[in-house]
Amino acid sequence: MTWLRTPYHHAARVKGAGVDCAQILIAVYSEVGLIDDFQPDDYPSDWMLHRSEERYLSHVTQYAHQVEAPKPGDLIVWKFGHCFSHGAIVVDYPLIIHAYRPEQMVVMGDATQPALARCGAKEREVTYWSLWKE
Repeated sequence: MTWLRTPYHHAARVKGAGVDCAQILIAVYSEVGLIDDFQPDDYPSDWMLHRSEERYLSHVTQYAHQVEAPKPGDLIVWKFGHCFSHGAIVVDYPLIIHAYRPEQMVVMGDATQPALARCGAKEREVTYWSLWKE
């Protein structure tokens, strides 16, 4: 919650100054001890539009296992472009916290809102992940 209203800034991870949707996940989950802190390789802001390599998901799968339905503290990852490339932390599904570029900041949102859940007339692919022991 302390990250709310932090401006959206690609590849940044400074609470109150700037963060993107990947960096906030690393910051939060490492701060609570669920993952080791790490810095992903450089990534352009539009990488998911030009490649199908699952860069984002490859980090998620190192620390989390896929689940059918998200619980508080779990992670949701959506497919934008050619691959899974946007994530959020579940507060109480469908309530989420994420660094959301269209809103230019970290916001509390609804995981079922059309901008996240749909791509035109088509349902957007989404996966749920847990960092907690099974």
